[in-house]
Amino acid sequence: MIISKPDYYNEFKCLADKCEDTCCAGWQIVIDDKSLEAYQKVEGDFGERLRDSIDWEEGTFHQKEERRCAFLNDCNLCDLYTALGEESLCTTCTNYPRHIEEFENIREYTLSVSCPEAARILLGKKEPVQFIEEEVPGEEEWDDFDFLLHSQLVEAREVMLEILQNRERSIELRTYLISEMGRELQEYVDEDQLFFIDELFEKYRSEEVMQELQEKLDGLHRYENTKEIYDASLKSFVKLYQLEQLHDHWETHLEETEAILYRAGSGPYWELKQEFAAWMRKNLPDYEIWLEQLLVYFIQTYFCGAVYDGYIGSKVRMAVVSVHMIYEMLMARWERNEHFLDMEEVIQVVYEYSRELEHSDWNLEKLEELLDE
Repeated sequence: MIISKPDYYNEFKCLADKCEDTCCAGWQIVIDDKSLEAYQKVEGDFGERLRDSIDWEEGTFHQKEERRCAFLNDCNLCDLYTALGEESLCTTCTNYPRHIEEFENIREYTLSVSCPEAARILLGKKEPVQFIEEEVPGEEEWDDFDFLLHSQLVEAREVMLEILQNRERSIELRTYLISEMGRELQEYVDEDQLFFIDELFEKYRSEEVMQELQEKLDGLHRYENTKEIYDASLKSFVKLYQLEQLHDHWETHLEETEAILYRAGSGPYWELKQEFAAWMRKNLPDYEIWLEQLLVYFIQTYFCGAVYDGYIGSKVRMAVVSVHMIYEMLMARWERNEHFLDMEEVIQVVYEYSRELEHSDWNLEKLEELLDE
């Protein structure tokens, strides 16, 4: 079996009660069968509390006010961990923020940026992310696994990461390239043209396509196209209201962002966008690296999952739109702060967006569905 991990994976160490937030609130924590069986056997008063704190039908921990796990105490520490030790934690709690994607004989690990410390590590990384592969004993054969499609998706992802990490190009052009490549790749798969897909990879490595898309970008950025850019951004933003709300403050955050960015119309939006970009270039010049790292994160984590559902273009759009929405939220936060933004606020926006999207399988699927319309 091949194990893949990003090169920063082992830098993570949980901050526990020193973390500015908690991963034990706002989402349902699913308990694996082995842990459920073990919890049935815990004796004494704590055993009774443990069993009373589980929804046995759903296989999840009950939640208190503000959707906090039943075992999360006022110090943001876990009473279950304190009483029974680390080995008592269920798989979800043991693994988080380590995210695992499984394919036939391949297991891919990432660190979810819904964790503030994981987000801090990723955004603090200046060099392009590398993915380290290691072969370990053991193989697993899956029924009905489309090995050909998966191998093509892996190669396509390599090309996309190569494009995204080419810092000789602007982050806008790199994003445009993978967006168009994802769209065309979907067409190849829909038309059963997998054996000709290498031509597509070579096309998006070519200077000719890069120049063509750069010219389109230059044209789009003319002032007369302001309303088109505004409309596209607003159309993407309002889709976030259709997702399941996991934290009580999230809708308020969306409404505030919408009011700041969009309610005055396309002209003020365009002016704000230009001012924010100029301020970022001067005061937080690494912001294009942050956007790159986030795009790489979303593509690496979710793209090859299209082997199971065929939604290739939607997964690329989800990555692109997610990073664009994070940028828009940063712009709104900057405007609210009277033209100031620091790194801790950047990290907060990233992990809060990630929690709302990635802590709900329904949200992930729904956003892909909405972006496929």
